[in-house]
Amino acid sequence: MAKAIGLISGGLDSLLATLILKEQGINIIGVNFYTGFCITETRKRKGLPARNLPAETAEKTGIELRIIDVSAEYMEIVTRPRYGYGKNSNPCIDCRILMLTKAREIMLKENADFVYTGEVVGERPMTQMKPQLMLIEKEAGLQGYLLRPLSAKLLPPTIPEKEGIVDRSKLYAIKGRSRKPQMRLAKKFGIDDYPQPAGGCCFLTDETFARRFFDLMTRKTITRVSHEDVVLLTTGRHFKLNEKARLIVGRNEVENRILQQYASHRIMLAPVNAQGPVALIDGDVTEEDIKRAASFLARYCKGREGIFVEIIKRGEPPFSISTHPERPEVVELFMV
Repeated sequence: MAKAIGLISGGLDSLLATLILKEQGINIIGVNFYTGFCITETRKRKGLPARNLPAETAEKTGIELRIIDVSAEYMEIVTRPRYGYGKNSNPCIDCRILMLTKAREIMLKENADFVYTGEVVGERPMTQMKPQLMLIEKEAGLQGYLLRPLSAKLLPPTIPEKEGIVDRSKLYAIKGRSRKPQMRLAKKFGIDDYPQPAGGCCFLTDETFARRFFDLMTRKTITRVSHEDVVLLTTGRHFKLNEKARLIVGRNEVENRILQQYASHRIMLAPVNAQGPVALIDGDVTEEDIKRAASFLARYCKGREGIFVEIIKRGEPPFSISTHPERPEVVELFMV
């Protein structure tokens, strides 16, 4: 029986690509790569219902699924992408090359016939125009062995098609950003429960995250980001205290707990006589910076007059300062 390695994102496109090949009797091993930047990877910690979309795809299609952690290598790519960033901090071309290179390694190890994805010609401007698709295929070492079932008829025939392993006549010629063809195809397969077919799940494509990401790289002059950096970039409200220090204020109880977990080598602030969030100061600050941070924190407390804020520094006795909430228009000026 023919065997394929499929990149399973958990979205509608990879689900359909899998069903198309299953219909032809192809044995499939699905792979999903953990990068640490996918929104669905952090849902649980943000208090939203945990949902493993790739696992749901595997269950619906009856395929084997392997979750592979590439986060360490991915951190290197994020800070130094060979092919640059997209609109925000998303190194999409380098990302695809990494994942498909890993998929090729699995293909060779498993003696599989080819790799496939749910990519659609023209669906995403940075990675799914024809020139980029061909570039990524070449850089991943998969020339002739990368099948895109949803758009195969718009692309040169692959080796598995030429050898009759896959029937090209049963593949598709979907193109562009409209998802209506995929939704019709889902209906044909009897699939009515699938993720929203538009949009992405990667924090790196988010404008706010990108702003904080580039701010972090600039003020810390780092050559790679850590998992801890990513967690803090996606947590709370961020404010500039000086060129090298940022204040992070929790937005809910879950985020408060996350900030407390990362307080050991940072300054933590917490209201003493009012209900409100906790906050962290990341970076070196002056006494005036701490006072400003306390007034920003007070802005988000209940009972907003005469608030005492406790300042906790590792290795030093805690102390409290009295403050008043800073005006909203001033706080917004410092937001990152």
